[in-house]
Amino acid sequence: MISSPPALQLYSLREELATGRMGVLRRVAEFGYGAVEPYDVRTDPEQQRADLDEAGLAVCSVHAKILDDDGDALVRGALVVGADTVIVPWASPERFADAEAITVLAGELNQAAAKIADHGLRLGYHNHDFELSSIVGGRPALEVLADALDPAVILEVDTYWAAVGGQEVPGLLGRLGDRVRYLHVKDGPAVSRDDLMVAVGSGRMPVADILAACPSAEWHVVELDRCATDMFTAVGDSLAWLAAHDLATPVHAGPRA
Repeated sequence: MISSPPALQLYSLREELATGRMGVLRRVAEFGYGAVEPYDVRTDPEQQRADLDEAGLAVCSVHAKILDDDGDALVRGALVVGADTVIVPWASPERFADAEAITVLAGELNQAAAKIADHGLRLGYHNHDFELSSIVGGRPALEVLADALDPAVILEVDTYWAAVGGQEVPGLLGRLGDRVRYLHVKDGPAVSRDDLMVAVGSGRMPVADILAACPSAEWHVVELDRCATDMFTAVGDSLAWLAAHDLATPVHAGPRA
């Protein structure tokens, strides 16, 4: 049963946002998205929150490099925009080279999780392809990381990058289990990291099977890093396809007057 409104990672529309945030957020709401995942909460989070409120959009989580940047400012920004979960969007491939490197990274994530828990925030980690293509002890490095994380740390599995990393995604999600609370939903050739993506439902990803394989997911977040077509069109078509296949329930309230 779908309980959370469909969400969009705002990085998909980063170029459009540079020309005017309010207009972009209104269009996102008009498509039927009910929530977004911001990727920059350090720059004027108060105005960002006001714009989100005006557009009628909730925040499902935020991406923030709290291991590398000014963690206090990022935590403050996450709280201001209304997030309850902070996702670490990137750790360098070298940190997944072997078991020792993964253990060190897990320790840093566990420490960060304990720190932000004092502010009522939950920590998660988001993968790219290399965490899955790197094999450590006969297993994908992301699975090794998951075993070393405190139970409080969740995963946001980017399903497309997992496929590019060589994984059969429903099987991967089954092995990771309840640790996975967010899914990034995207589509495309799923062969190379250089491929252009397409609207969800028009590529090679078995989207329905992937979503069914992860009943623990609290949020399904559409994201297209780069696209072969107009990004606004692809963002709208992605939600329309999910809704047509009973995989999302659009919110049609739109922006407030």
